[in-house]
Amino acid sequence: MQIVVNTRLLLKNKLEGISWFSYQTLSLITKNNPNIHFIFLFDRPFDDEFIFSDNVTPLIISPQARHPFLYYAWFQFSVKSLLNKLKPDLFLSPDGFVCLGAKCKQLVVLHDINFYHHPKDLKWLTGKYYNYFFPKYAREATRIATVSEFSKADIVKHYNINPTKIDVVYNGIHSFFKPASNAEKQQTKTKFTAGNDYFVSVGSLIPRKNIPNLVKAFALFKQQYKTTVKLVLAGSQYWGTAQINKIIADNNLKNEVIFTGRLSNHDLNLVLASAAALTFVPYYEGFGIPLIEAMQTQTPIIASNVTSLPEIAGDAALYVNPLNVDEIAQAMLKLYVDKDLKQQLIEKGNLQKQKFSWDKSADLLWKSCEKILN
Repeated sequence: MQIVVNTRLLLKNKLEGISWFSYQTLSLITKNNPNIHFIFLFDRPFDDEFIFSDNVTPLIISPQARHPFLYYAWFQFSVKSLLNKLKPDLFLSPDGFVCLGAKCKQLVVLHDINFYHHPKDLKWLTGKYYNYFFPKYAREATRIATVSEFSKADIVKHYNINPTKIDVVYNGIHSFFKPASNAEKQQTKTKFTAGNDYFVSVGSLIPRKNIPNLVKAFALFKQQYKTTVKLVLAGSQYWGTAQINKIIADNNLKNEVIFTGRLSNHDLNLVLASAAALTFVPYYEGFGIPLIEAMQTQTPIIASNVTSLPEIAGDAALYVNPLNVDEIAQAMLKLYVDKDLKQQLIEKGNLQKQKFSWDKSADLLWKSCEKILN
């Protein structure tokens, strides 16, 4: 049996949401199925760490697909041609793309359809491409996996897909996340915030993460509660940061908001584990991985009350309307001063996190594959 896998997002030191899902699930699936031959398709030179076992054969196929025109060329010509030649038992694509018209069965992981609801949050051509092709991909796929019941319902509603075609495969928690000792917390604060307490937001600085409203809420929190508490934004900067910087300048927060950029796994764990709270207030998420990472590090959570986040965090978060700046600020104040509430959320997180693991994710994704293969 032969399975071809789209692994173009497995890039060394650049793993994020979708690519982490690919890494963790594929590493387990390939090792757990030694009698199946997997062909991994890369669009550039790859690192050997992504060749998880002896039953994996890597192939590099051009062009490098990092632009809508090149997406089309890679999937609809290069990959499609290879699939029609190899005739594999399955083409597995963890990043939402499939090959229209390919002569094989296809399983696509469609993590969410945020671009349907917020097309202006993407570059113009990318938004147009996604909203034109992804409904076609969803109909073309033999089966669809997605990462929450919310995303499943969203896809069913807006793409008119039969719900029996969609399997829910939650994300898991990375093994490097763990609680920090008191000494580690103090060292982390010294390194990043000159020894001060801080709230943290984890994730790439893109529009749907709602960082402008978070910074406005932090400014209000600082006005209402005179304190040296900082706000740490832990993630790569993409687009939309000009608005964030303006809000920082307008509110004299230049030394109060810290941009860390992309962190190593070690530092990301310590920054999250040492925070007063995770302030995760996006207005759209298909899953929200930082929620379960915070639970693993025993960090209390402030989260948006929309999309998938209540499903993932359960009763282990203090919820806010992400569009209500005052509500976010009041939650920050409440959680910072109420130590009993903080401990209650940590304890509830210890229970909620048990629903999520990469072993469970890989098992569910493989079961979705088996529904096709059998």
